[in-house]
Amino acid sequence: MYTGKCRRGQTHDGSAPKDLVGLPMRGEQFQRVFPEWAEFARRRVPTFLPTVVPLMKNDEILSQITEFCRKADMAESTFGRRAVNDGKLVQRLREGKRITIDTLERIQAYIAASTTGGLPPPRGLQVPPEKRDPRGNFRFFENRQKYLLFVHTCSEKRVVAERVALELASIHPRPPALRIFDAGVGDGTVLARVLRATHQRYPHMPFYVAGKELSLEDLRLTLEKVPDRIFEHPASVFVFTNMFYSEAPWLTPASPAAAAATVWHEVPLRGASSGEFEQQIAELRPFLEQNWRAAISPRTAMPLYERPVVLVLYREDQRFLLDSTIPRPGQTEANFDLVIASQPYRALSSVNFRAKRIIAPLARALRPGGRLIGIHSHGHDPGMEMIQAIWPGENPFSVSRHELLRAVKYELGSLGRDLNFNAYADNRSIFRYDMEALPNEVTGTIGTSTAFAAWNAAVYVAQIEDDRLTDMTQNGRTLDAARDVLRKYNGLWFLDESYVISRRRD
Repeated sequence: MYTGKCRRGQTHDGSAPKDLVGLPMRGEQFQRVFPEWAEFARRRVPTFLPTVVPLMKNDEILSQITEFCRKADMAESTFGRRAVNDGKLVQRLREGKRITIDTLERIQAYIAASTTGGLPPPRGLQVPPEKRDPRGNFRFFENRQKYLLFVHTCSEKRVVAERVALELASIHPRPPALRIFDAGVGDGTVLARVLRATHQRYPHMPFYVAGKELSLEDLRLTLEKVPDRIFEHPASVFVFTNMFYSEAPWLTPASPAAAAATVWHEVPLRGASSGEFEQQIAELRPFLEQNWRAAISPRTAMPLYERPVVLVLYREDQRFLLDSTIPRPGQTEANFDLVIASQPYRALSSVNFRAKRIIAPLARALRPGGRLIGIHSHGHDPGMEMIQAIWPGENPFSVSRHELLRAVKYELGSLGRDLNFNAYADNRSIFRYDMEALPNEVTGTIGTSTAFAAWNAAVYVAQIEDDRLTDMTQNGRTLDAARDVLRKYNGLWFLDESYVISRRRD
């Protein structure tokens, strides 16, 4: 039977748990900072990535090889050497040994290329166009009110930043700078919190901080947080772009026409106070309004940039120190120490789309010793109970981290040989965040504003389309469902799950 074997997940090195700045933590403190990891920290149980679903039986592979060797008048040992550099390949298959997905594809590619008129099978996942109805398409890009209310009533940004900061103990920065990429900065809250923790751990190391964001409104919110960060850590270069996930780490559009039209704007910030930096960043508003624009694709109804833009910010008094870190057009590398991929895709997007278009390109952008942490909603929480009270059977979170990592590993093929794919056990991967409310607001008589905030958080996390919400919000059932769940659980919380892809050190 053919199966693709997956690597064992990384385990801890046996050292004591550390806090966000890398200092040893006692058990009670660890549980208070990140309670969902407490049980894992005590047990340190190694985790495994589940094996790939069987695709072909050995006798099917052997029949293909035997038929090819008969027609080509080739010895089976010769076939093994030419196809995969293994003269005992056929013998091992007859003994029932397993082979990897990459080996199978090399066998099929060799047979196809050696057959008259044959073509090697295409490598990688097939992603059919995700055609969407603009009237019912949920996009974070267009749900500003829901997003802002969710951010200010739930603790997800803080908890996600704490989870990301735990990875700082495992990265291995190299000169000339520690390099961080945020694949969807949003309002900048997660990035700002992670940079605070990074500054505590590496106070004297130059930072190269890149972020992808399509929304002009979110970019403005992020830029408001830059002055304080660049004041506390002067040796910082901030780079923001609206390019695709496959382009943003390298700051290079795939299309020659888009590359020629790229707007590259470098801003050395003068002065020595956050107030001076804030004033100069505020002066960028006309430039951003003119260039940072998005349109809707007529073919897929997906948001796209009108023209690629790169915005580079750094302190002018640090230019000499940061000369080798500041990116230049056509001379940019990726090689990131830490990649943050927090909620970078729609809940209903296919696993192939997530793997091929988002996570695989980000994994390629890791430098040796670098780590990519991905986070998305898990479901199976009171928030989903609220949703299913209105829409029974609703389940937008059908793709697990295990399925996603299998797809990413397949997509990367031989390029992923030096990567570790860590799904972890549930007690380490899954974490909780809450809707923040006073104790007396979720007991007894629950006010309309509290019930509405809970309902908004639930529909935002579940990514319910506006056309389905319109009818439901008028009959009062939604707020009743929100109150029932708040009383049942004495509050409201949601679950996210995380996974890590790391590149082995040289």
